[in-house]
Amino acid sequence: MTTKSVLERTTANPELDGVTADIGLLIIRVVFGGMMAAHGAQKLFGWFNGYGWTATTQGFDGMGYNPGKIFGTLAGLSEFVGGLMLVVGLLTPLAGAIILGTMINAIVAIWSKGLIGGWELPLLFGTVGAGFAFIGAGRFSLDAGRPWQRQSFVLGVGAVVLAVAAAVLTLVFKWVL
Repeated sequence: MTTKSVLERTTANPELDGVTADIGLLIIRVVFGGMMAAHGAQKLFGWFNGYGWTATTQGFDGMGYNPGKIFGTLAGLSEFVGGLMLVVGLLTPLAGAIILGTMINAIVAIWSKGLIGGWELPLLFGTVGAGFAFIGAGRFSLDAGRPWQRQSFVLGVGAVVLAVAAAVLTLVFKWVL
């Protein structure tokens, strides 16, 4: 067999080639969403060597997010629920917005630490959330076959606008309360 015939045989499979992007999205969605959910579980339940709800809410008080019980719970729930939504691919543009909005607040909270060693991870996490808002969950998800499953500029922009608005509203409440 020549090299050319091996390449032709392995690359000419339209049935499998049509799902490669969906498999890639599934892998990224499950791993990233699972990690986001784990971060939320650390804050809410103390799982995965987390501090738990009481320490989280005290930490939010210390960062000026008063009352910490509300803001800490909101952050933990956002990471936990948004992450789980991504894992299963449910309402993916909304899940992306939830994660992006939460990460905008995380960036603001640690802005003074600078990018590297500071807010680089919230920036990365928020970027992935925004990306999912635009590209959707793919074929292997609970969103499959739903109107919002398709890649949509309007849904992506709407999700990003929602995330920014929620983040700004949270920051306003932080400064007012």
